[in-house]
Amino acid sequence: MTKSVIVKSQVKELAKLDNKPLSVADEFYNALEEKIRKDIEEACKRAKQNSRNTVMARDL
Repeated sequence: MTKSVIVKSQVKELAKLDNKPLSVADEFYNALEEKIRKDIEEACKRAKQNSRNTVMARDL
């Protein structure tokens, strides 16, 4: 199993609506992890396409 990129406690802390906490399902964490990994991979590809070894905000 690969190490998680997200921190569940931080996600849970941000999961609020009208300043009221919401519950976070395990499947949400899995989907978020997948989305973040895909975004990072695409950003890395874009940086390489632009002849850079540094991933920048503009790569997102």
